[in-house]
Amino acid sequence: MRHPSDDRARPLPRRRQNRQRTRERVYATALSLFSRQGYAGTSVAQIAEHAGIGRGTFFNYFPRKDCLVRAWSQERVRKLNHRLAPHLEGPAGSVAALRACMSALGDLNEEEPELSAAMLTAWVQCGHPFEPRPHHLDALFALIIERGRARGEIRGTASPEQLGALLRDLYFGAVHRWATRHAEPEAAAGEPCRPCLHTELQLALSMLLRGLTPA
Repeated sequence: MRHPSDDRARPLPRRRQNRQRTRERVYATALSLFSRQGYAGTSVAQIAEHAGIGRGTFFNYFPRKDCLVRAWSQERVRKLNHRLAPHLEGPAGSVAALRACMSALGDLNEEEPELSAAMLTAWVQCGHPFEPRPHHLDALFALIIERGRARGEIRGTASPEQLGALLRDLYFGAVHRWATRHAEPEAAAGEPCRPCLHTELQLALSMLLRGLTPA
Protein backbone atom coordinates (compact mmCIF):
# COMPACT_ATOMS: atom_id res chain seq x y z
CA MET A 1 0.00 0.00 0.00
CA ARG A 2 1.38 3.38 -0.98
CA HIS A 3 1.73 5.96 1.73
CA PRO A 4 1.24 9.71 0.90
CA SER A 5 4.76 10.42 2.16
CA ASP A 6 6.16 8.14 -0.56
CA ASP A 7 5.31 10.76 -3.20
CA ARG A 8 7.03 13.50 -1.24
CA ALA A 9 10.17 11.39 -0.80
CA ARG A 10 10.35 10.39 -4.47
CA PRO A 11 13.00 12.42 -6.36
CA LEU A 12 11.87 14.79 -9.08
CA PRO A 13 12.08 13.57 -12.68
CA ARG A 14 15.39 14.44 -14.36
CA ARG A 15 13.78 16.87 -16.79
CA ARG A 16 12.09 18.75 -13.95
CA GLN A 17 15.34 18.80 -11.97
CA ASN A 18 17.19 20.28 -14.95
CA ARG A 19 14.51 22.91 -15.41
CA GLN A 20 14.71 23.86 -11.72
CA ARG A 21 18.50 24.12 -11.85
CA THR A 22 18.33 26.29 -14.94
CA ARG A 23 15.79 28.59 -13.30
CA GLU A 24 17.99 28.92 -10.22
CA ARG A 25 21.00 29.69 -12.43
CA VAL A 26 19.11 32.38 -14.34
CA TYR A 27 17.88 33.89 -11.06
CA ALA A 28 21.34 33.90 -9.45
CA THR A 29 22.89 35.35 -12.61
CA ALA A 30 20.32 38.14 -12.74
CA LEU A 31 20.87 39.09 -9.09
CA SER A 32 24.62 39.18 -9.61
CA LEU A 33 24.23 41.53 -12.59
CA PHE A 34 21.68 43.71 -10.78
CA SER A 35 24.08 44.01 -7.85
CA ARG A 36 26.94 45.17 -10.11
CA GLN A 37 25.20 47.35 -12.67
CA GLY A 38 21.67 47.97 -11.40
CA TYR A 39 18.29 46.70 -12.53
CA ALA A 40 17.72 49.35 -15.20
CA GLY A 41 21.25 48.85 -16.56
CA THR A 42 20.78 45.10 -17.03
CA SER A 43 18.96 43.68 -20.04
CA VAL A 44 17.30 40.32 -20.50
CA ALA A 45 19.82 39.58 -23.25
CA GLN A 46 22.70 40.11 -20.81
CA ILE A 47 21.11 37.84 -18.22
CA ALA A 48 20.54 35.11 -20.80
CA GLU A 49 24.08 35.39 -22.15
CA HIS A 50 25.70 35.17 -18.71
CA ALA A 51 23.39 32.28 -17.74
CA GLY A 52 24.28 30.37 -20.89
CA ILE A 53 20.79 30.26 -22.40
CA GLY A 54 19.06 31.86 -25.36
CA ARG A 55 17.17 35.12 -24.89
CA GLY A 56 13.89 33.45 -25.79
CA THR A 57 14.54 30.68 -23.28
CA PHE A 58 14.69 33.27 -20.49
CA PHE A 59 10.96 33.88 -20.83
CA ASN A 60 10.22 30.21 -20.22
CA TYR A 61 11.34 30.80 -16.64
CA PHE A 62 10.44 34.46 -16.05
CA PRO A 63 7.73 35.95 -18.30
CA ARG A 64 9.05 39.48 -17.66
CA LYS A 65 12.22 40.94 -16.20
CA ASP A 66 10.32 42.38 -13.24
CA CYS A 67 9.30 38.83 -12.26
CA LEU A 68 12.86 38.52 -10.95
CA VAL A 69 12.17 41.39 -8.56
CA ARG A 70 9.01 39.70 -7.32
CA ALA A 71 10.88 36.41 -6.87
CA TRP A 72 13.54 38.21 -4.83
CA SER A 73 10.84 39.88 -2.72
CA GLN A 74 9.20 36.50 -2.03
CA GLU A 75 12.54 35.03 -0.98
CA ARG A 76 13.11 38.01 1.32
CA VAL A 77 9.70 37.39 2.94
CA ARG A 78 10.61 33.73 3.51
CA LYS A 79 13.89 34.70 5.21
CA LEU A 80 12.15 37.32 7.34
CA ASN A 81 9.48 34.88 8.51
CA HIS A 82 12.14 32.32 9.41
CA ARG A 83 14.07 34.81 11.52
CA LEU A 84 10.99 36.17 13.25
CA ALA A 85 9.32 32.85 14.07
CA PRO A 86 10.86 32.57 17.58
CA HIS A 87 9.77 36.13 18.44
CA LEU A 88 6.21 35.74 17.15
CA GLU A 89 5.56 32.30 18.58
CA GLY A 90 7.10 32.96 22.01
CA PRO A 91 5.85 34.99 24.98
CA ALA A 92 7.70 38.19 24.01
CA GLY A 93 5.64 41.40 24.12
CA SER A 94 4.59 43.42 21.09
CA VAL A 95 7.29 46.07 21.52
CA ALA A 96 10.01 43.41 21.59
CA ALA A 97 8.45 41.75 18.53
CA LEU A 98 8.39 45.05 16.62
CA ARG A 99 12.02 45.71 17.51
CA ALA A 100 12.96 42.18 16.44
CA CYS A 101 11.16 42.72 13.14
CA MET A 102 12.97 45.98 12.43
CA SER A 103 16.26 44.41 13.49
CA ALA A 104 15.75 41.46 11.12
CA LEU A 105 14.84 43.79 8.25
CA GLY A 106 17.92 45.90 8.89
CA ASP A 107 20.16 42.85 9.06
CA LEU A 108 18.75 41.34 5.85
CA ASN A 109 19.53 44.52 3.95
CA GLU A 110 22.95 45.16 5.43
CA GLU A 111 24.14 41.58 4.94
CA GLU A 112 24.01 42.14 1.15
CA PRO A 113 24.09 45.94 0.81
CA GLU A 114 24.83 46.17 -2.92
CA LEU A 115 22.17 43.65 -3.88
CA SER A 116 19.61 45.01 -1.42
CA ALA A 117 20.09 48.59 -2.61
CA ALA A 118 19.81 47.51 -6.26
CA MET A 119 16.72 45.36 -5.72
CA LEU A 120 14.90 47.87 -3.54
CA THR A 121 15.52 50.51 -6.20
CA ALA A 122 14.22 48.06 -8.82
CA TRP A 123 11.18 47.34 -6.66
CA VAL A 124 10.31 51.04 -6.73
CA GLN A 125 11.08 51.37 -10.46
CA CYS A 126 8.69 48.49 -11.18
CA GLY A 127 5.92 50.31 -9.31
CA HIS A 128 5.39 47.64 -6.65
CA PRO A 129 5.02 50.14 -3.75
CA PHE A 130 2.01 51.62 -5.52
CA GLU A 131 0.10 48.39 -6.05
CA PRO A 132 -3.35 48.40 -4.40
CA ARG A 133 -2.92 45.06 -2.64
CA PRO A 134 -1.41 45.15 0.88
CA HIS A 135 2.26 44.35 1.30
CA HIS A 136 3.35 41.41 3.45
CA LEU A 137 4.78 43.81 6.03
CA ASP A 138 1.38 45.47 6.50
CA ALA A 139 -0.11 42.19 7.68
CA LEU A 140 2.92 41.29 9.79
CA PHE A 141 2.98 44.62 11.63
CA ALA A 142 -0.81 44.61 12.00
CA LEU A 143 -0.69 41.15 13.61
CA ILE A 144 1.88 42.32 16.17
CA ILE A 145 -0.11 45.49 16.89
CA GLU A 146 -3.35 43.52 17.32
CA ARG A 147 -1.73 41.17 19.83
CA GLY A 148 -0.16 44.10 21.68
CA ARG A 149 -3.49 45.90 21.91
CA ALA A 150 -5.15 42.78 23.35
CA ARG A 151 -2.45 42.68 26.02
CA GLY A 152 -2.76 46.37 26.80
CA GLU A 153 0.72 47.08 25.44
CA ILE A 154 -0.46 49.25 22.53
CA ARG A 155 -2.89 52.14 22.83
CA GLY A 156 -4.61 54.51 20.40
CA THR A 157 -7.72 54.44 18.24
CA ALA A 158 -6.11 53.67 14.88
CA SER A 159 -6.82 50.18 13.57
CA PRO A 160 -4.05 47.55 13.45
CA GLU A 161 -4.26 47.74 9.66
CA GLN A 162 -3.66 51.50 9.68
CA LEU A 163 -0.75 51.17 12.07
CA GLY A 164 0.64 48.27 10.05
CA ALA A 165 0.64 50.43 6.92
CA LEU A 166 2.26 53.28 8.88
CA LEU A 167 5.05 51.00 10.11
CA ARG A 168 5.50 49.69 6.56
CA ASP A 169 5.88 53.25 5.29
CA LEU A 170 8.33 54.01 8.08
CA TYR A 171 10.46 51.03 7.05
CA PHE A 172 10.42 51.75 3.32
CA GLY A 173 11.19 55.43 3.89
CA ALA A 174 14.25 54.54 5.97
CA VAL A 175 15.43 51.83 3.59
CA HIS A 176 15.00 54.14 0.58
CA ARG A 177 17.22 56.76 2.21
CA TRP A 178 19.73 54.06 3.11
CA ALA A 179 19.79 52.69 -0.45
CA THR A 180 20.25 56.19 -1.86
CA ARG A 181 23.13 56.90 0.52
CA HIS A 182 24.68 53.55 -0.26
CA ALA A 183 24.91 54.49 -3.94
CA GLU A 184 26.75 57.72 -3.10
CA PRO A 185 30.56 57.97 -2.76
CA GLU A 186 31.98 57.41 0.69
CA ALA A 187 31.87 60.43 2.96
CA ALA A 188 35.07 62.45 2.99
CA ALA A 189 37.17 62.71 6.12
CA GLY A 190 35.65 65.11 8.62
CA GLU A 191 32.08 64.65 7.35
CA PRO A 192 29.52 63.16 9.76
CA CYS A 193 29.18 59.37 9.59
CA ARG A 194 26.07 58.02 7.93
CA PRO A 195 23.89 56.05 10.35
CA CYS A 196 23.53 52.36 9.56
CA LEU A 197 20.10 51.12 8.54
CA HIS A 198 19.69 49.07 11.71
CA THR A 199 20.24 52.15 13.89
CA GLU A 200 17.94 54.33 11.82
CA LEU A 201 15.10 51.79 11.91
CA GLN A 202 15.30 51.37 15.67
CA LEU A 203 15.37 55.14 16.18
CA ALA A 204 12.32 55.69 13.95
CA LEU A 205 10.45 52.88 15.71
CA SER A 206 11.27 54.34 19.15
CA MET A 207 9.87 57.72 18.13
CA LEU A 208 6.63 56.12 16.94
CA LEU A 209 6.28 53.90 20.00
CA ARG A 210 6.33 56.92 22.30
CA GLY A 211 2.85 57.76 21.06
CA LEU A 212 1.56 54.18 21.02
CA THR A 213 2.65 52.69 24.33
CA PRO A 214 1.39 53.62 27.81
CA ALA A 215 3.67 55.83 29.83
